[in-house]
Amino acid sequence: MNDTSFLLVGHGSRNREGNQEILHFAAQWRERHPEWRIEVCFIEHAEVLLNEGLDRAARNARRVIALPFILNAAGHVKMELPAALNAARLRHPGVHFDCMRHLGMGREIFAVLKGQLDGLMKQLDMPDPRTTGVILLGRGSSDTGANGELAKMARWLLEDGDHDLVDLAFTSITWPRLETVVQRQVRLGMKQICIIPVYLFTGVLIERIKAQLARLQSQYPEMAFALGTHFGFDAGIFDLLDARAAGYELAEGGLLECDGCKYRLAAEETHLHDHSHTQDRSEGHAHTHLHPTHA
Repeated sequence: MNDTSFLLVGHGSRNREGNQEILHFAAQWRERHPEWRIEVCFIEHAEVLLNEGLDRAARNARRVIALPFILNAAGHVKMELPAALNAARLRHPGVHFDCMRHLGMGREIFAVLKGQLDGLMKQLDMPDPRTTGVILLGRGSSDTGANGELAKMARWLLEDGDHDLVDLAFTSITWPRLETVVQRQVRLGMKQICIIPVYLFTGVLIERIKAQLARLQSQYPEMAFALGTHFGFDAGIFDLLDARAAGYELAEGGLLECDGCKYRLAAEETHLHDHSHTQDRSEGHAHTHLHPTHA
């Protein structure tokens, strides 16, 4: 491990507290593995963006392992991260760059969501699950595959428990939105509703969810609502990241879904974005994010 760097790649948030939480997570992860070299960067809305993060991780290293600290693989993970890795390989020809898969929606995340639901049911004093609706609330993406991964979690929760209704809603970009799904569940006879935000850390959208719930509580005073929270510090997240870093999935290949794909390369001109304008310049530093013309 002495010549290997792990690069934790967060999405980045306009809410500085959200980015700070990822830095706190990284500090706790270092405590679990004091012998590891762990760097952190963000895709947007932060001081250290992808290019600089990859350069920092490459210093005095022979191998860099990027770990997308993101739940669902949409454009950032499928397009921008592979392109940034390609550019880093050109800048550091003596360093081997690998990228593990994003956290994804598998059994580990399902266990975390199930724990969230159990906690919300206790908060409601254990009502009848048949009359308790469940809403998984995701960020939302223009990538249908990423939205479908969240739909899989909703189906697993439905089949694993006794709730008659487990629905899906999104905070932005795609539909349905939270208000629409709450209206549906009320019409179908639910007496209380558990809302589970599928977010690792806080941010602008978490604050939006709280404001939306406050309005819903005033619109439906007869309903009992229980709202979960972001879960990035759950022990299951640390365990899942440990598994990624240990390379347990290397038998499936270390590439992302779109790393090396000819269709991704053809689509870069349309879908890659320059995020340098989202960089946090509060410290007076300037960092340039990868643009297609730099690759």
